[in-house]
Amino acid sequence: MIIILQLFVIFCFVIVIIALFREKTDFLTYSLLAMLAAATATFIFSPTTITIEEFILSIDWPVIFFLVSVFTIVAILEEQLIFQEIASRITRKFHTNTRRFFWVICLISTLSAAFIEDISVAVIFIPMIIITSEKMKINPTPILLGMTICINLAATLTPFGSAQNILIASRFTLSTAWFFASLSIYFIITTLLTLSLLDYFILKKHMKEIWIPHCTDYDEPLETEHIEEHELIILEESINPKVFYRNLGALFFFFIMLIIIPNIIFVGLLGMLLFVFFNPRRSESGKRKPDISYYFKKVDFKLPFFFISLFVLVFCFEKVGIIAIIESFVVEIAPSDLFLLCILILILSSVLSAFLDNVPVTVLFIPVIQVLIGSGFSSVPLLIAFILGINLGGNFLPQGSAADMMTLDLSTRYCVEGMSYKKLLKVGGIFAALHIVLGIAYLAVIIFIFF
Repeated sequence: MIIILQLFVIFCFVIVIIALFREKTDFLTYSLLAMLAAATATFIFSPTTITIEEFILSIDWPVIFFLVSVFTIVAILEEQLIFQEIASRITRKFHTNTRRFFWVICLISTLSAAFIEDISVAVIFIPMIIITSEKMKINPTPILLGMTICINLAATLTPFGSAQNILIASRFTLSTAWFFASLSIYFIITTLLTLSLLDYFILKKHMKEIWIPHCTDYDEPLETEHIEEHELIILEESINPKVFYRNLGALFFFFIMLIIIPNIIFVGLLGMLLFVFFNPRRSESGKRKPDISYYFKKVDFKLPFFFISLFVLVFCFEKVGIIAIIESFVVEIAPSDLFLLCILILILSSVLSAFLDNVPVTVLFIPVIQVLIGSGFSSVPLLIAFILGINLGGNFLPQGSAADMMTLDLSTRYCVEGMSYKKLLKVGGIFAALHIVLGIAYLAVIIFIFF
């Protein structure tokens, strides 16, 4: 019976993976269905007694509340056009110098992706890059490649740079200061090297060509067609400077709190309320009042509910003995040498995250990392290898990163013919391999010096 139960729980997890791959399928529906099926089967047929309270407590609620808080803050900032204003100011200031525009827009978008969702960065910056490139008559492909490839690097810098980082930071109690201390050198070196190579081998080649978008379905200029209404607004006028600087100040204060206060649920809720009070809504009576309910309507709750389903599925894995089997297997095959083990974790997690969604891969790897740490291996290099692998694998295949797919989609929409799937697969794959090699070198230096 226990073997049948284990196979059924694994089947439920596979259903979640398949749903994530099917773009036209609502993955959340199947995730919740798989969670309910696995939880019901585990509750009824598990050899040990399980209570409903155990299922509820298996959910990492601080992570869920932090996600909701961060998504609400991002919704507020997007409502106030803060990120769009930053992108707009960059394009206005540097649009006369191609190389400077390339470096500034790539660096700012990369740093932005360290603090907000990568797909949001893509949606904000890509139209700006293409529209400005058309005005400058330069090919936007090198700039789009620089932004897209470096976005995945940005996720390594902070515990909230990606959904998988939030999970890892919560489970292993890793602070923002830990991420900065452990990964900032790798992030700086790899980002600068990536942009330098793109500058030399790709941007330089396109510098002298005159680029004009060629589309067969329209003849109007790009500025008046294929642009969302809010994008036209930020191209034509700036937001209120007081609102802009007030929110920038609040954002800076929020980052400082994340660095000095280890409790993410407290910082998340406090930061969310701070932005709500800084950005009151005008009521029907004409008075401006804080209105968190309004912003909750703009928050996408799919990811928090998806996390809940994964937490429960992993709890089912644990109760039916699947986690114990995985742990025993890992302990048996794990190299005794710390450096070789880190290489194995880095490569395996990056390859899996190239083909599968990062979050399920993270959830499955966390117990493995915990077992390895518990068996006597040093936690710092293992966690660095894990974080690098799970975040860098998205560049191997475009479908491994939501930001990559968004870049391709918007490039097609704006008629950037040079930014094709084949181009991104080739260039992104080369740089993904480079980033992995640099990650191995970085781990070698850390282990040699400190361990």
